[in-house]
Order: sequence, then C-alpha cells, then structure tokens
Amino acid sequence: MRCDLHVHSWYSGKADLPLLEHLGRECYSDPLEVYERALACGMDLVTLTDHDSIEGALRLAPLPNAFVSEEVTVRLDGGRQLHVNVFDLDERQHLAIQRRRDDPESLFAFLAEEELPASVNHLFSALTGERCLDDFRLPLGRLPLIEALNGAMPARHNERALALGRAVGMAGVGGSDAHSLAHVARAYTRVPGARTKAQFLEGLRCGLTLPLGRAGSYARLTSEVARIFVAGFADTARGFLSGEASVPRLAAIALLLPLLPLLPLFTLAVHTHELVFAAHQYRAFQRTFAPQAGPGRAGLGAVLEEAA
Repeated sequence: MRCDLHVHSWYSGKADLPLLEHLGRECYSDPLEVYERALACGMDLVTLTDHDSIEGALRLAPLPNAFVSEEVTVRLDGGRQLHVNVFDLDERQHLAIQRRRDDPESLFAFLAEEELPASVNHLFSALTGERCLDDFRLPLGRLPLIEALNGAMPARHNERALALGRAVGMAGVGGSDAHSLAHVARAYTRVPGARTKAQFLEGLRCGLTLPLGRAGSYARLTSEVARIFVAGFADTARGFLSGEASVPRLAAIALLLPLLPLLPLFTLAVHTHELVFAAHQYRAFQRTFAPQAGPGRAGLGAVLEEAA
C-alpha cells in the first residue's frame, strides 16, 4: 500500500516564511480536496500532517482509508526548531505531544512509550531556521523514522538524510510536503505486502518502508510559491467581498502583485541557499561527529552511545 506521509491543508495555519508570511496561510487546500487528489494520484491511504494541528485530519478520520497525523514543531533552545511527523495518533496523544513540544527528550520518550511511528523531517533544510550541529544529532536513533524523500527538497538533501538514517538504523519514509494540490503524492511511502490500513501502519511501526517518488527542484519550488500566492490573493479578495478581510490586508497583498515577475529570482535565491546550507551543515556534521567513518555506523554509533 502507498501513502503520502507529508501533506498540508488549510489547517496548517499562518505562513511564517519570508514573503509568504505576508500572504496569509501555509496552505489553502481543503482536507477533502487533498483526500480526493491523493486517491486520484494512486495513493491507497491518506493522511494530513498539518503544523501542530489535527483538525483537518479529524475531518478525514471517519473515512476507511484515512488516519490521523500531524507535523510537530519541536522548539529547541535559542528559538531553533525540528519538525517531526507523528502518525496514527488520537486526540489524547495530540494534546500530550503539544505539551511536550519544548522538551524534545520528554517528547521522544512519550512517542516511544505510546509506540507512535514518527519521523524527523527535511533534516538539512534551512527553511526551519538556524541550526547547531547538536540539532542534527538529537533525533538520530531516538526516532524510528527519517524523512528520506521529501518531494519539496533537493535530491542531495534527501540523499544525506537517508545516509544518516541508515547509519543509525532509522527507516526512511517519503512524502510530498505539498502545500498545494498540484504536488500531492509527488513523493510517498510504500509498505510492501500491506493489504489493509492496519498492515500499513504496522509496517510503519516496524520500519518496513520504501520511500518513492520525486525529489524537489527549483521549478517545483517556484510553482508551489506561485500557487500559494494566487490562492492567498483570491482568499483575501473573497474575504474582503464578504466583509471578513480588512482593507489594509487586501491593499498589502495588492502591493505585492507587481513583484510577481520577480518570483523566479526569489525562489532561485531560496533554492540556492538551501543547497549551500545543506552542504555546509552536512560537511560540518561529518567532521565533528564522524571524522573517520563519514556517515557510517562506527562514527555515528559512538556518538549516539555517548549521548545516551
């Protein structure tokens, strides 16, 4: 069975990235539209991983081929972040997870105790903000899964995450990280032999996973940002006509319209920064934690034993 394990909807909330933060939301996709799109693209199961929210996923929960998930923003010292997807949880577990977002050790212990499958996402991305080297080491070996194929991230990001995950026995999963309907199911996870939702989820817990699909690219990034921009403008215009959006907000977005021709330059800068950031951080991680073995078992294994 196949499932896109990283998908967003309207319930991911307000955007917090440069430029997009002025448009409104991370995503404008309705959960049911995501559901229909995923099935149309060949997925057998559907889940949503909205930021620190299960509202959208709960709308799909009554459907037989859906399950509840979320993307947890783990807050570290100095305002830094890790993003962790947690799969097949209920409302009680969601509330307990949200209470532990500021304490990664407590959060990881809770996930293990509850036997919840969880993956650290886009480990080498700059989009989640500044990092220190210990941030990369923190989830390795403590979570069972690592996102080894993110459909929004460049291929080299995914290759590095997969290498580190394999070095410490973390199974790789895949997801599109779609913030628009067009990119749903671009990347996904397959559990060989699974014929039911229960078997898929058990395979996820056991790490019997294959990440499949396509990595991200400059073209994908540009397309996604453009779609979010257009959706944000249309949503604000509708809100203004119905009296739900303010004049200043509509004016602010209208002022951004002349900048649309510059969008490819903006996304080129973001994409280039992603590549440079990931390469620098990965080399620094290797030099510090695995100077002789590279991303191999001996170097990282010793580090994790010392940290434990």
